[in-house]
Amino acid sequence: MSQPDSRALVLSVLIGAAGISLALVWYKSRKSRVYTTLTDYYLSNNERHSQFNADDRSGGAVLLFQGKQTEMLEKLNTLILCVSELKDEVKSLKEGIPKLQEQVREELRGKLESRRMSPLHRATRRKRTEIPREDCLSSEEAESEGGYVTAHTDTEEESDEGNKDPTVNFPTTEDLIEKKDEFTLLMQTADSLHTGPESEKKEGFMMLLEKKDQYGQEVPFLWRLARSYGDMFDLTSDIEDKKSYAEAGKIFAEKAITLDPMSADSHQWFAIMCGYMSEYESVQNKIKNGYLFKDHLDKAIELKPQDPLSYYLLGRWCYAVSQLSWIERKVAATLFGNPPTATIQDALHYFHKVEEIRPCYSKFNYVCLAKCYKDLGQTVHALKWCDAASAMAVASNEDKEAQKELDSILSSLSQ
Repeated sequence: MSQPDSRALVLSVLIGAAGISLALVWYKSRKSRVYTTLTDYYLSNNERHSQFNADDRSGGAVLLFQGKQTEMLEKLNTLILCVSELKDEVKSLKEGIPKLQEQVREELRGKLESRRMSPLHRATRRKRTEIPREDCLSSEEAESEGGYVTAHTDTEEESDEGNKDPTVNFPTTEDLIEKKDEFTLLMQTADSLHTGPESEKKEGFMMLLEKKDQYGQEVPFLWRLARSYGDMFDLTSDIEDKKSYAEAGKIFAEKAITLDPMSADSHQWFAIMCGYMSEYESVQNKIKNGYLFKDHLDKAIELKPQDPLSYYLLGRWCYAVSQLSWIERKVAATLFGNPPTATIQDALHYFHKVEEIRPCYSKFNYVCLAKCYKDLGQTVHALKWCDAASAMAVASNEDKEAQKELDSILSSLSQ
């Protein structure tokens, strides 16, 4: 082979080797890029898959939170609806209360009108017989003036106003309906019937008995019921019935005191019931009731110092004690240590106190004054009070008793 041909062959070989080398370098470079691209693609897919999983988890939490929000909103809407309904009901009640009051008034007006038309109820109040002021003895002429409402006929004025004149008319039915509720109206009706004749006293007694379960815890009702038992005691003549009425009245008056120890009327009527009971008790119980009578009258006077009835009753008690026999005093000393003590002067003081509070108060109080002065030997004063008593008409059972005693005193004074 010639030298040029050898050179050409070597050169060709070198050129071919260089080409192959270049081809190998290109192939490796290409393979590396493809590998890198595939790796990046694979990693990118993994990241996107992880991101999708994270998004799925966060999306579930969001859905759960949104569900709770929806439930809370539903409850809140329900609460708002209830409040709105409640406001509507309150508004309806406010609008209905005036109508309800008017309905109650109409019902009460109808009941009162039917009662007023009843034959048992008088259309007009019983008029009390009055002595003209000029006929009353002045305090300068005879130490005091006079009048009294008996223990059996306590007035409704005494329950509210001790100085109210007993001849003042009661409020009209319309005024009572406008100003008083049903309970107060019931009490006013009871007071009115109490001051009437026998038929009205019995009507008042039955009316209070019917309301006993409804108002049995009300102090004004209880002492009025006790007072009504006192009316029945006065109206009946049967001994057993009298004892039964006195016992029941004492129970209700005692309950009233338990509920309200500061009720003067309750103490007063408890004392009166004790006085009634003593008329049918043994000497021991009679003296015991006498102590109770005095204690509760003292309390009634302390709480209501302008009530003339309490002073009248205390005067009667002092006079009775002053007339106790030696044996009765001895029994009292044995049973209770100290027997009750009082004099005719004590009784006279309380009877004059009645006249001071309420001039021309009662026929029986005049008789008691005359009796005290007769026992003291003061005939002139005794006759003056006898004249005052004679001038008053007989209007009740107790007035009848007072007239009998007055006739006896006049008979003894004329001898």
